[in-house]
Amino acid sequence: MDLPEIRLPQIKKPLAKLPFPLRAPSTPLTVEPLPPVRKTGVDFDTDWARSGPARAARSVITDALVRPVIQILASPTVHGLDRLEGFDGPMIFAANHHSHIDTPLMISSIPEPWRSNLVVGGAADYFFNSRVKGSLAALSIAAFPIERTKVSRRSTDLAAELIDDGWSLLIYPEGGRSPDGWGQPFRGGATYLARRCSVPVVPVHIEGTGRILRKGRPLPSPANTAVTFGAPLTPDADERTTRFAERLGHEVAVLADEATTDWWSARKRAHAGTTPALVGPEAGAWRRIWALDQKASKRAKRAWPNLD
Repeated sequence: MDLPEIRLPQIKKPLAKLPFPLRAPSTPLTVEPLPPVRKTGVDFDTDWARSGPARAARSVITDALVRPVIQILASPTVHGLDRLEGFDGPMIFAANHHSHIDTPLMISSIPEPWRSNLVVGGAADYFFNSRVKGSLAALSIAAFPIERTKVSRRSTDLAAELIDDGWSLLIYPEGGRSPDGWGQPFRGGATYLARRCSVPVVPVHIEGTGRILRKGRPLPSPANTAVTFGAPLTPDADERTTRFAERLGHEVAVLADEATTDWWSARKRAHAGTTPALVGPEAGAWRRIWALDQKASKRAKRAWPNLD
């Protein structure tokens, strides 16, 4: 009697390793291996995004997509561009930060010649935590990774190299979007780079983007916005970076006062030291929200200054 044929499952043998030129070299057992090379976060490579073809693609994206969308969503009015007259070369644009809409709004508002040579400092842990997200940020807004939770030599050295190469920088000294609608204290990154690279810092106040797409909201809602540029600042000879950061934050607060009232009233309050602070009251969450609502209810239209 013939027994049925039994076929044993075939065990696949592992493929032989490729020889050395076709694979990464191995580390000898007596040598401590190097740490793995990261390709995301602060180590994300964005050099390609500043090449000629990438810049051409970004110009098309800005003109054909970004600026029309911003006109529909934000209806921006831009003030203070006359304060940039007479300046040339790279500058650091430092603005308050309430929304992801801030960056496309700023890219649409910053005038030439700075717009064509603009890079954006993007949070390494947010925009560059994956290859796809990082590539989109680098291509569309010329973003490069920076550490926002600590001072990183790699981030500051890269930013300084870009400025020295003629690029202007858009940065948010608060370190992140406002969690409750009020501003946050300015950190010293922008002012450190201004001193290191000997370039001016332009204070900028952005008004209204929190109503479009505040932190935590999934979908945007159209609202009017205003972008107010201040006069470029340079550090005094003996001014410390932290003190310069405080002065920069104060100038942005003065621009906020100007945007909601008028230039003359804002300058009088600045001279008297009574400019409303951007950071809001030191109180509980409900008190800060109530104070913010009170501030919003008192917004006035731009008016002619009272010369009395």
